[in-house]
Parts: sequence; structure tokens; C-alpha cells
Amino acid sequence: MQERPRRYPSDTSDAQWVVIEPLLPPLARRGRPVAHARRDVLDAILYVVRTGCAWRALPVDFPPWQTVYWYFNQWEQQKVTEKILPVVRGSLRIAEGRDPEPSAGIIDSQSVKGADTVGQDSRGYDAGKKTGGRKRFIVTDTLGLLLTTMVCSASVQDRDGAKPILLNLYLRTRVRFVYADAGFAGRLLDWAATILQTTIEIIRKPPEQRGFTVLPRRWVVERTLAWLTAHRRLARDYERHPTTSEAMIRWAAINTITRRIARGYPATASRNTRHPQPTRISNTL
Repeated sequence: MQERPRRYPSDTSDAQWVVIEPLLPPLARRGRPVAHARRDVLDAILYVVRTGCAWRALPVDFPPWQTVYWYFNQWEQQKVTEKILPVVRGSLRIAEGRDPEPSAGIIDSQSVKGADTVGQDSRGYDAGKKTGGRKRFIVTDTLGLLLTTMVCSASVQDRDGAKPILLNLYLRTRVRFVYADAGFAGRLLDWAATILQTTIEIIRKPPEQRGFTVLPRRWVVERTLAWLTAHRRLARDYERHPTTSEAMIRWAAINTITRRIARGYPATASRNTRHPQPTRISNTL
């Protein structure tokens, strides 16, 4: 079994692979020998997420698309992305001088157009954004790193769609303080405080605001949505099932976080500044 050469911008770097490899399910000890390197499979998944191509349109130097899609489904059934995400997020938070587990989060939603592959049972129309398709809810920490996500019909109101994702946040993290925009105001605040012991603080636009203005806290989650939609598979929703859309979002977040870990210097640094090559990062978590 020989690995393919790394030739696409979406391919994992050696430093990324050192972080991700121990977090993948172990190889089965019985059965047929593995025909394709798992790094090649991972690179193929990230190629689909980053470029937005169809599974059947994978370049021929990747493993067969049926094999890649099989691994994608198997790993989701084993909740691989849900296990990888908190580990790499904690590693990056430690590198940034933060506690590995955040205590505050920021919630937001994004309506995206749905392709013809999105079924009527999970698509709708967002009258406010004038968008027909699906709505993504995400919660990030104060660094903009993804905590959890949920995908539903675009017709769902923010205050209604926030309940399942906040419940998931409550069960998976120790976050008990969340920033949100005015779309989440109303009965949701009392529900979160009573049921989840979680405080939601609404960040409202100043009354005198005209045009675009960067708002405190809210800009962090909006930047994360921009990071995610830079992965072209997320520019529009192509998935038949909302859970597959959620998996694509998690893979995009894992790709972004591990690239930041592997890079070894802040993303805000000047592009013209020379930086030392990042050293290999061992996974100690």
C-alpha cells in the first residue's frame, strides 16, 4: 500500500496528519488487508469539502469515490468528527494560552440556498433573508472555534432552532454563558435560564447605527461562518440529509483548526513576514 503524493491545496500537511491520525478509529485486525491509506481517504474527504465537487467527480489519484464515501459514512456512524473536534479545539486553545474547555460561547445562524438534492422534508424559506433552503446554527467559543452545530429547514425561527443546539451545548461542554443577536431574544432567554441554567446575553445594534459596523462578540461567530463557507461544499447545501450537512461543517472546522495548529503562528501575521517552519506537533491529549 503506497500513499499518493500530496499535490492539492486541500491535502493534509505532515503536521496536520500527526494531529489527526491518532484520533481516527483503529484499523480492524481481521478481514481483508486495507487497500488504501487512510490519509488518502481523509485527503479525498477534505478535497470534496474544500472544493465542493461531487463524490463521483473525485480526481483519479484518490481512492475510488465509493471507498471514500463508505469511509465518510462509517466514520460518521462512529461519531469520529464529534470526537476529533473537541481534541483539536482544546489543543489550539492551549496553544493560544487558554483553558482547553471554554466557559462562554457565541451563537448565530446562517441561511443558505438548497440544491435540488435537498428534500422537501428539510427545506424551507427564510422570509427575512429571502433564501430558500436550510439554516445552519453554530456555537463557537470566544476564539471562533466551533463547539457544536445543527442544520434544519430555513423556515425555522432562530429562537426555535436554538433550543436543540443549546441543549447539545449544555450536554457536551461546560459553557453556561452565550452571546447572541436580537433574533434569539424573547422566550428563549427564560427557557435557557430555567431549563439549562444558561445565560444568554443579547448584543444589539446601536440605535444610531447606519450601515455595517463591527459589533462586540458577534463578529467572532460571523468570522467563523466566513471560514466555513470558504469551503465550497458549504457555500450551498447539497446534502440529502441534514446530518450529512452537519458532518461537512465539522470536517471544515477540523480542517481550519488543524491548519492553524500546524502553521504555528497567528493568522493575523503579515503575509510578507518570514516565519520558521512549524515543528511536528505530537498529540498528547
